[in-house]
Amino acid sequence: MRIVVSSDSDEALDCSVSHHFGRCPYFTVINIENNEILNAEAVENPFFSSHSPGQVPDFIESLGADIMIAGGMGGRAISIFNSYGIKCSTGATGSVRRAVTQYLSGSLTAAAPCRESVEHGYGESEYEKDSIDRLKEEAAYLLDKLDNIIVELPEKDG
Repeated sequence: MRIVVSSDSDEALDCSVSHHFGRCPYFTVINIENNEILNAEAVENPFFSSHSPGQVPDFIESLGADIMIAGGMGGRAISIFNSYGIKCSTGATGSVRRAVTQYLSGSLTAAAPCRESVEHGYGESEYEKDSIDRLKEEAAYLLDKLDNIIVELPEKDG
């Protein structure tokens, strides 16, 4: 199993959990087997300075995550992670090691949208109520991804 934790530094298991996964400077990627930590590696968040909806969950999926742990997370991100089959847990505090230990013991809470997300109308239940706006946002996101793919395609001669 692979757990990814939002992190405030590159100190892997010894750094503190970042409050908001999308704005954290690093992610700690931890490989777990039989509830034991095999290894951990800090990875820079390429979207630390700014990101659009979906970019960070896409990045976390590319890391092969099974579980995403953060101090806080928005409702849209939780929804995107759910669509990828990635479990989310929020409310983590302290060190990354502590958060992983709490998750493995079952004492870390399941994901709930952070207060800011709910205040902006992006709590899970509020977000899902407005299906037209949600579909427009998802369409815009998919068009952006398609544009990026087209740019990367090799040019055809003649």
